[in-house]
Order: sequence, then structure tokens, then C-alpha cells
Amino acid sequence: MLVLGIETSCDETGVAIYSGGGGLLEHAVYSQIALHAEYGGVVPELASRDHVRKLVPMVRQMLADAGLNGERIDGVAYTAGPGLAGALLVGAAFGRSLAWGWGVPAVGVHHMEGHLLAPMLESERPVFPFVALLVSGGHTQLVLVEGVGRYRLLGESVDDAAGEAFDKTAKLLQLGYPGGPVLARLAEQGEPGRFRFPRPMTDRPELDFSFSGLKTFALTTWQREAALAQDLDRLKADICRAFEDAVVDTLLIKCRRALEQTGATSLVLAGGVSANRRLREAVELMMDRQGGRAFYPRPEFCTDNGAMIAYAGWQRLKAGQHEALAFDIRPRWDMTTLEPVA
Repeated sequence: MLVLGIETSCDETGVAIYSGGGGLLEHAVYSQIALHAEYGGVVPELASRDHVRKLVPMVRQMLADAGLNGERIDGVAYTAGPGLAGALLVGAAFGRSLAWGWGVPAVGVHHMEGHLLAPMLESERPVFPFVALLVSGGHTQLVLVEGVGRYRLLGESVDDAAGEAFDKTAKLLQLGYPGGPVLARLAEQGEPGRFRFPRPMTDRPELDFSFSGLKTFALTTWQREAALAQDLDRLKADICRAFEDAVVDTLLIKCRRALEQTGATSLVLAGGVSANRRLREAVELMMDRQGGRAFYPRPEFCTDNGAMIAYAGWQRLKAGQHEALAFDIRPRWDMTTLEPVA
């Protein structure tokens, strides 16, 4: 079965073709970073319009690169939520229309399920059950995964997600856009231990997260120290290091507890923040010490992409799941309500 995947939940246009027999055949991603940079954040209307401009030529080029045409496609998967309503509508309308024109089934995919299953695109894959840490721009969740569509939420962010906290802290420190990757690169130059930020909610037994206070802590530290600092660039780097250390330690503590509570020995990292080098190194070390195993997708599949949507859609289409002609989007969508795949 050949499945065309379409991702348009926010500010990346992603397309891919996944084969049940041959794996990932082609994929392409177009980032809108340059479009939104002058505004310091994503402008939903501009994002939607850019998806409209990019989708048709990207799909045409990808089919040509794969040596395929629409007659060879067996199904279409598109991101139905969560995400920006206008952006989701573009991908859903385009994907459902293609499927109708080609006479094949279509399925709406949960964006976070796509991230969660992204490690399955690699040659070494986790075996169910496992614990997944989903850390994207808008979500931080710990999930017990017992199968495709069989998810139990263990904990989630009660305010800012980790990715949001990275971006907002970078904005407060005037590091530019997109802020999260810039902050992480600057943290590499920072002095460890000069500042110590709190590890929020780690003194409680539950597995929820809270990162909004860290950005305030970073701002007050900057305001207190900047007036006396001789090297402001060095100060920013040291603050970024302390911020990143706090986020990584917090995520690690919660992951360890989730593994202990569930008895799982495999941990999956997925979502944009899972590309963070120090987080990966810390998770690898923790899992080695515990005799477990960590899995995560290659960096290009950590951010939003069509490959993860094609794979998740393939799982559901081959199980016989598909959408009616009257498609729907869900800007807010609880992943635990998804139908299991047998």
C-alpha cells in the first residue's frame, strides 16, 4: 500500500510517500521560518496562504521524483489536528480532494500520534509497550503506548510546554526567531553551574509539567545581572545554559518516574525539542544506567513533517479506517480518544 502523507498543522508544509513494503520512498518539507521571522512568531493567516501556494507543486515534484503518478497511490493521509484551524483546513481539503479524485480512501491523522510514531520510520524500532515523551512546540506529554491508538496519558504540561518555554525565553532575551534553536546553541557556550534555576513540580509525585515560571526566572536573572555584567553576551549564554539544564533535568526526572511507575524499559523521544542534543545525551545516559533503551527519530523527523503523517496514516488505512467524504478538522484533539488499530 502506497500512502501519500500531508502535514500542514502550523508553519511547515510536509509531504511524503510511504510504502508498506518499501518504507519511506520520498519526502519533502518547506519551512515558513523566513515568512514569519519579521513578526517574531507564526501568523496563522500567512501560514494558511503559504500552504496553499506550496502544496500542489510539492506533491507534483515528489511524485515525479518517486517515478509515480496518482494512479499508483492507494490512500491519502492528512493532519486533521491539533493545530491552527486555517492551516489544517488547507491540508485536509487538499488531501481529501486528491483522494476523491483518485478514487482512494483518505484518513485524518492526529498530529501528535504522527510524532509519537516517527521513530518507527527508523531501522531500529521500539517494541510495545513503551513510554513516550512528546516534546513539541505546543505539547509536553508523557504517554504509555501499548499499541497504535492505545495511549494512556501519564502527565502533561499545565501551562507552557517545553518548546514554548524555549521560544518565549529566547524572545525575552532578544535572541531572534525562531528562538528555541538559538537558545540551545547559545547554551552550548554557557558556563554550567553559574546560575541554578528551579526544577518545577519535581517535588510532587505526579507526572505533570510546568515551565512558565522558568521564563520568568530567566528574565529576572537577566534584569538583575545585566546592570553589573561586563560581558552581556557571556551573561546571556550562562542564563541559556541554566535554563536548558533546568528543562532537561525536569524532563529526565519525570521520565524516570514514568518508567518506574509503568515498568516499561523503552523510552521514545519525539517532537521538535527531542532534537535537543543535551536532552538526547542525558536520556541515553539514564537509559544505559537503568538497562533500558532510548529511541528517537533522526533530527529531520523531529520537527513537523509529512513522513510521520504518511506512516501513521498507513497504519490506519491498512486496518480499514478512513474518513467520509465530508471531512473534519480538530484544532483541539485528545489523543487518548483515538480508535485503536487492531
